Amino acid sequence: MNTIGEILKTARNLKKISLSEIERETKIKIEFIKLIEENAWDKLPAFPVVSGFVRNLAIMLDIPPENANAILRRDYPPQKLPINPKPDVKTNFFWSPKLAFGLGVTLLVLMVLSYLGFEYFKFIKPPNLEIFSPKNNGVVLNNKVSVSGRTTTDVFLTINNQPIIIDQEGNFATELQITPETNNLKFIAVSRSGKTTEKIVNINVE
Repeated sequence: MNTIGEILKTARNLKKISLSEIERETKIKIEFIKLIEENAWDKLPAFPVVSGFVRNLAIMLDIPPENANAILRRDYPPQKLPINPKPDVKTNFFWSPKLAFGLGVTLLVLMVLSYLGFEYFKFIKPPNLEIFSPKNNGVVLNNKVSVSGRTTTDVFLTINNQPIIIDQEGNFATELQITPETNNLKFIAVSRSGKTTEKIVNINVE
């Protein structure tokens, strides 16, 4: 029983057609034609490509292309398909109540942790202290000086050891009695954690 390669080669020789002529007419490379005639399937492209080559060769050599491809399928070795012991199985994602609950709990925990971290940082941080008046090295014309500024809420503020009232936003404003010998005002803000911020404003009493 002749193979498709032998049939094509015999038909070509009977018609006295060279490989170069077949290559020119079918646009199939000579090396592929030789491999087909030798039934060297392992050196050729995939079966669909080889099937197209055989069909074109059969038409040029006056061989019914259906018969040629039928013989090709008989001669062509079966393909070895790789066995995947763990096939990839794609699962469709869907939004389940369990997943929603888990994400909600995770988000809540992150929010609580962020809040606690912010509060802890604020608790251990030294308080802010801004002094609006008097200005440093400013002139005070009598025995009273107007003092104002802003600090962190919930701190204990003193100016020259005198407690100062702070409103809910951390603002303060008051008048202090001073003597001609007073040459500076010492601001001390102490937070609940014991952190301290101190500032000194020099004044000139006239």
